Amino acid sequence: MALEIHQREREGVVILELKGRITAGGEATALREKVAAVSAAGPTNVVLDLVGVDYIDSTGLGALVMCATSLRKNGGNVKLLNLNRRNIELLVMTKLATVFEIFTDELDAVSSYYPDRKVKTFDILDFVQRMNKEG
Repeated sequence: MALEIHQREREGVVILELKGRITAGGEATALREKVAAVSAAGPTNVVLDLVGVDYIDSTGLGALVMCATSLRKNGGNVKLLNLNRRNIELLVMTKLATVFEIFTDELDAVSSYYPDRKVKTFDILDFVQRMNKEG
């Protein structure tokens, strides 16, 4: 399934809504190319809305890290939004949850780029504790 990427903007922050899978091949390449095109204009802050992403493989994780690295080198950044349980667990297991800020609310993700605003970040410790109780 090809990765669909829809771009919009909110308060100067680029939001990329992703739908499909981020896996080896065209999907991971499409994501890297889209982020590169967005950041080509200069420092860009991005929110990747992953509500429609049901699966990320190791190449997809690599693509997310590469996107973050390239944006940060250009003076921008990337935040992750609306990850499903499996993808959160994947980020926790690979320790990439420490590399990305994760949000469950779009306004909080956008507001996190403005230091004077109060935001609610995703609480990874709380998530892990709840998973341990359930599992």
